[in-house]
Amino acid sequence: MNKSKMISTTFLRDLSNLPTAYFALVMATGIVSIASYNLNFILIAQLLFYFNIAAYLFMNLLYILRIGLYPKEFMNDTSDHAKSPGLLTYVAGTCVLGSQFIIIAGNFTIASILFYIGSATWLILIYTVFTVFTVKKEKPPINEAISGVWLLIIVSTQSVSILASQLTGYIPFDNDLVSFFALAMFLCGCMFYIIIITLIVYRMSFFEMRAEEFAPAYWINMGAVAISTLAGSTIIQNTHQWSFINDILPFLKGFTLFFWAIGSWWIPLIVILGIWRHVFKQLPLKYHPQYWGMIFPMGMYTACTIKLSQALDLSFLMVIPSFFIYIAWVAWGAAAFGMFYSVGKDYIFIKNVYKKT
Repeated sequence: MNKSKMISTTFLRDLSNLPTAYFALVMATGIVSIASYNLNFILIAQLLFYFNIAAYLFMNLLYILRIGLYPKEFMNDTSDHAKSPGLLTYVAGTCVLGSQFIIIAGNFTIASILFYIGSATWLILIYTVFTVFTVKKEKPPINEAISGVWLLIIVSTQSVSILASQLTGYIPFDNDLVSFFALAMFLCGCMFYIIIITLIVYRMSFFEMRAEEFAPAYWINMGAVAISTLAGSTIIQNTHQWSFINDILPFLKGFTLFFWAIGSWWIPLIVILGIWRHVFKQLPLKYHPQYWGMIFPMGMYTACTIKLSQALDLSFLMVIPSFFIYIAWVAWGAAAFGMFYSVGKDYIFIKNVYKKT
């Protein structure tokens, strides 16, 4: 087998096994970029923004190729209880990138296009996931099916809400209608969280939890409420766009703070369980695409705390993002290094084999 043939075979193998949730890379990069911008780290924010544009386009190409070349594998993933919710990373990644275009580039045109793409994809995927799971004859037990990946249902819903709020007045719809849509999506996301996190806690508490099963995706336990906090804070700051928001402002403020509080509660427990996984159970730290699902909550917690501090006029909360951003940077850098190293090592191996032959 010649060198080009080996490279092609390796690429196609990786493509056929492409995880459904790999757009978490775009989600994580986007929100760390936004958090950096909000803390006046402009250069870092812009570099991550440009990286994210390239990552988004490249990931789109990979997924189009996978659907075209491996439609059976893609359909199997769509009906898989453990993998199917991962497809919603596409919605969240699209909307987070749209938010980057608004916050960093001031480009509402591209952000609007991404909003339409994200909203349409959310509508298709959310009902596909629930319909397939409902009509499926053979269903796995809850301990084999549910994980933190399911919380992408909330993350995707809230990402659409946030981008809708940011685009109020910039898309050709009445401001009241756009604001109402953002509010409705926010409330749907909140209800989804209450339902799904109950199932996840039930799974964690009453079934055996092996170290291998406590994947980084469980960080989304916190990330889902963090993005709900960001969505609520964004709506609160948009009261001038729709007078009805003023009528329910106390409810919105209390509900948004409620989600931030439970998100904060999750952090120590997830850290403790991570120590249990890697120190006591000695599971080696090895790159996996799911690690982007861990970076995203770190960046989102930073960004949502900034926004909450502004929306509720709680300036003392800014202490948290002022140091949490550094944790998010280190984690993003480690994940990025692991990704490029993981991708490159196979092709370096092929090159070495080819040289020897």
